[in-house]
Amino acid sequence: MNELIHILEENLNKDFLSAVLSNPKDKTKAVKAKVRPVRKKGRLMFQIEVFRNNQAFHENLDAEAAAGRIAEYMENFRQMQMESKASRYTVLVSKKGKVTIKRKTNPSPKAAEVLSHNRKKSYILEEGCEVPFLVDLGVMTAEGKIVHSRFDKFRQINRFLEFIEDVLPELAKDREIRILDFGCGKSYLTFAMYYYLHELKGYDIRITGLDLKAEVIRHCSSLAVKYGYEKLTFSEGNIADYTGADEVDMVVTLHACDTATDHALAKAVGWKAKVILSVPCCQHELNGQMKRAKECCDERLLALEPVMKYGILKERMAALVTDGLRAQYLERAGYRVQVLEFIDMEHTPKNILIRAVQGKGAETKDRAGESIKACEEFFHLSPSIGRLSDR
Repeated sequence: MNELIHILEENLNKDFLSAVLSNPKDKTKAVKAKVRPVRKKGRLMFQIEVFRNNQAFHENLDAEAAAGRIAEYMENFRQMQMESKASRYTVLVSKKGKVTIKRKTNPSPKAAEVLSHNRKKSYILEEGCEVPFLVDLGVMTAEGKIVHSRFDKFRQINRFLEFIEDVLPELAKDREIRILDFGCGKSYLTFAMYYYLHELKGYDIRITGLDLKAEVIRHCSSLAVKYGYEKLTFSEGNIADYTGADEVDMVVTLHACDTATDHALAKAVGWKAKVILSVPCCQHELNGQMKRAKECCDERLLALEPVMKYGILKERMAALVTDGLRAQYLERAGYRVQVLEFIDMEHTPKNILIRAVQGKGAETKDRAGESIKACEEFFHLSPSIGRLSDR
């Protein structure tokens, strides 16, 4: 078995895919065993699932311990099929205990990458390693494979975590970090934040998800308990009325409809949140306020008549102006602001993310204030973000 242990130690790493042990000598001991990679608290582990007496038994071991345990199980099995990204192995054990190991190169890895829709990209949450919340939310199978129809969601989650990764230097590691997620919905990204920051990065964090739908809150709360995420909680409520916090380090607002985004941004500024991540949605307010030149007797607006005359173009302009003003109001409040593409336009039209981090000089604040005034006067606007920010 020494050669087998050596092969196992050589392959139980980030490139390991799976192993199946079969053809038992004694079925009372076990009829089959499966091995797959999993991540537990940021560590790469190997889950061994043994089937015995119509039951399945699991244990998660590090690479060294897993190699020894698999070799131990092979005392009872005559065959093992093992696969890594580079190779496929067939291990056969004769009746006299002789071990034969055959290795083949994994066929056409480049073709497999193409069929995987560019999955060769290095993601923060790796495909092939089970992430429990992704399994329960239907994005990943129990074997760690991404469900084909949910691959866009998998990419979106990882893209969001990349935005968070960029601001890690802004978050303290010597104390609890408080995060509020307004309009959390099904909470794909809320769970991803907790998993990434706490399980993978080791931050002491407390996240509260807020949403109007009671059923969604109940479901997410039960999942948080299931995973043992003690500092991830969910509450039913309206963003505008939320009073459950006095100090917050990071505010996240994803697809909060219309002026709900403005309420979330205003509260974040009031709390002096260090980081703000916002993906706006359903922006109707300024579209209703914008007038054509003939409606407000302002000849300056004639230059925009080719846009303002057509409803769909006016709606898109109103959305852009809304987000531009939001970004400027955040700069006026002393934030460094970026407006970024969240995910490719082909997947969703709601693809703008506003990322704001505390720390700007008085000169930039003054300049932002001047641009806000000029824009609002030109379009004859009175946005909610302005009224809320001036309270």
